[in-house]
Amino acid sequence: MTGWLVVAGLGPGDAGMVTPEVTAALAGASDVLGYIPYVARVAPRAGLTLHPSDNREELDRAHHALDLAAAGGRVVIVSSGDPGVFAMASALFEALETRPDLAAGLDIRILPGITAMLAAAAAAGAPLGHDFCCINLSDNLKPQALIERRLRLAAEADLAMAFYNPRSKSRPEGFARALAILTEVCGRDRLITFARAVSTPEQRIATVTLGEATPEMADMRTVVIVGNSQTRRVGTWVYTPRSVA
Repeated sequence: MTGWLVVAGLGPGDAGMVTPEVTAALAGASDVLGYIPYVARVAPRAGLTLHPSDNREELDRAHHALDLAAAGGRVVIVSSGDPGVFAMASALFEALETRPDLAAGLDIRILPGITAMLAAAAAAGAPLGHDFCCINLSDNLKPQALIERRLRLAAEADLAMAFYNPRSKSRPEGFARALAILTEVCGRDRLITFARAVSTPEQRIATVTLGEATPEMADMRTVVIVGNSQTRRVGTWVYTPRSVA
C-alpha cells in the first residue's frame, strides 16, 4: 500500500482559520504528528493515531513521519500558522535530504495556513501594507549576532518588520537588545504593535511607540510588528500606505 505525507498549517488558533484543504487531509489521516499543543487541536477518532512530541524534536518527528508514510500510512504533520514559516516543512525536507530513497517516490504535500504574522496584522489593521520582512528572534538555531545584524539592516532599509518568538523566560535580554537597536535606527516615534494570542479568546492587541515599548510587553505567544517610517494610525487602526512618498 502506498502512503502519503502532508505537512499542514493549522492557522493561528481559531478553528475557523483552518483551511478546508487541511481539514480534508486530517479527515483522511491515519497518523498525526506534531508539537504537543498542536496535536491537541486535532480531535481523536477511530482509526487515527496521535503522536504528540516536544517542540525541540523536529527532526525526529520528521523521520518518524517519513517512516510511517513509507510503510503505507496516511500521515499529517501539523504546525501552527503556516508550515513553511519557521515550522515543520523545512524540517521535513532537511530529514528527506538524508534519505534519497524516499525523496523520489513518496507522495508529499505542503498545505499552507494563515500565519500568526498575517492574523496579527489583520487584527491591527494593515501594518504590513508595503514591503516587509519577518524575523525569528529566537537564538536556538542561529547566533544572536546574526539576529541583531538582520534587525539593523531591515530597519535601515525602512522595511516594516514582523517578529516571531520575541522574548522567552530563559533569554529575556534578547528582546531588550532588539528594542534598543530598533529605537536607535528608527527613532522613538516609530509605531510598534504587540499582538498576543491572536484569534484566540486571550487575544490582546496593543500599539505604542518604540519610546513607550518595554520588553515585558512581549512573550513567546506574541507577534511583534514594527512599522516603517510611513506607518500611521487611523482611529484605532494602524496601517502602512501602499506607496512611498
